[in-house]
Amino acid sequence: MMKYYSQISFMIVVIAGTLLFTGCTDGFEDINKDPYGVSKEEASRDAYGESAAMQAIQSWVVPTFPNASQFTECLLGGSWSGYFADSNPGFNGKNFATYRPEPDWNKVLFTDIITNVYPNYTALKDVTEDEILISVAEICKVAALHRVTDAYGPIPYSRIGENGELNTPFDSQEDIYRKMFQELTNAVNILTVRQTESFSSNADRVYNGNILSWIKFANSLKLRLAMRLAYVSPALAQEMAEEATGHETGVMESNADNAKIAGFGKDGNPLHRIMYLWNDGDSRVSADITSYMNGFRDPRMEKYFTWSTFTVADGTTLNGYIGLRSGIMIPAAQEAQKYSNYNVTPSTQMLWMNAAEVAFLRAEGALRGWNMGGGSAADFYAKGVELSFDEWGAGGADNYLTDNTSTPASYIDPMGKNTYAGNISSITIAWNENAGFEENLERIITQKWIAIFPLGLEAWAEYRRTGYPNLMPVAVNNSGGMVNTARGARRLAYPGEEITTNEANVRYAIENYLKGADTMATRLWWDAK
Repeated sequence: MMKYYSQISFMIVVIAGTLLFTGCTDGFEDINKDPYGVSKEEASRDAYGESAAMQAIQSWVVPTFPNASQFTECLLGGSWSGYFADSNPGFNGKNFATYRPEPDWNKVLFTDIITNVYPNYTALKDVTEDEILISVAEICKVAALHRVTDAYGPIPYSRIGENGELNTPFDSQEDIYRKMFQELTNAVNILTVRQTESFSSNADRVYNGNILSWIKFANSLKLRLAMRLAYVSPALAQEMAEEATGHETGVMESNADNAKIAGFGKDGNPLHRIMYLWNDGDSRVSADITSYMNGFRDPRMEKYFTWSTFTVADGTTLNGYIGLRSGIMIPAAQEAQKYSNYNVTPSTQMLWMNAAEVAFLRAEGALRGWNMGGGSAADFYAKGVELSFDEWGAGGADNYLTDNTSTPASYIDPMGKNTYAGNISSITIAWNENAGFEENLERIITQKWIAIFPLGLEAWAEYRRTGYPNLMPVAVNNSGGMVNTARGARRLAYPGEEITTNEANVRYAIENYLKGADTMATRLWWDAK
């Protein structure tokens, strides 16, 4: 049975801890000083308050809490990106995969992220005025909330209350993006001046207080957001992309720059719990990604997935990397659990962004004729593949890059119920300098999709922006005709409780910013191809 409990209690603990650090009296005489309290100066010096608030913010960029992580990374992002498939038959008829989620499922990404990031951002500023820490927190805020606006469109952003109060006017997605670019630029400018310094590793679960790494991540994030606007605002997209890659510190270049969060406590990586411990696994790897990688004979498969084992009619065992198709009537649990799983352990770090993605972003920019800091689209494309192979410890990248014949495989379901014998895509691996723009764009996005696994929300955003990679259509569409089966869901509807408690602002945003029905079928501002 899927579990979901609000993480508000965690937020309250963090804020309460912060208040403890700031609750001393203003008197300076020792006799009037709380012997058990900690002054603001002491809290800052020993990084108590900073650590609590910063770690809390970072915990919500890609949620590290199993319940929230299941909703955002597996049921939502995993299903609509071609990475994961629901394997719990209890989800039948009420899941994202078939475009009919339970009403409460729509709220997790919206409510939990916003109401945990903002209060802890405020708590950080209450215990320190250090512009380094505040700049890093700004970067983390953008990293978390761009995933929210990319799912819903207009959201509360610039006028949200310090406590994360959602009863506030919304911003248009265009205004949000412009604000995020400004925030990233300001943070980079401040950190660049102080790049030789560092801050407490206790306040940083990603880069251990390394400022240069945060600058590279911020520039890379700016590049990601810039590319999102390629079809709706190409001039702004190019300006921001070239600004990011042209900065003196630059963007991620090696796997040492990768943004990954660690330190999950005794329960370990939340995706491990979801894939292996809850009901023997609530999700499995999707047939989409295994079909592509099987067809490409991709050496990374043994790093990404576990083997499937089926006993076929003659009693023999069928082994291989075989995903479960998403958007189907989920089979009985004992059948669903035979499909390949994500090869994740309790100690596996959770990915925010990697250098391979950045190389593919630069490849697309170069393909569009932008200045990506030197190098051609072909050069950046090859670098992206090589970085991904290196990140996963897989060999054979050189041979892989010269393969100009392999294409994604058709999907043959060992259970015989959900085979998709159609041609998913005819795209090949090797760069083709003589190919047109669209073919090489599909090549770039397909390889980026493989390389950023398991970042489902990011993959879903890029699928909507570009149309790539081609994914299998769902077999069961429970939207009542609202969502086009071929195009898939374009956004999430707003949570019902947000409409109830903030109706005037939500209605204004729908009519004036979204400019379409509050449904999964309405395109976002940047979804303009």
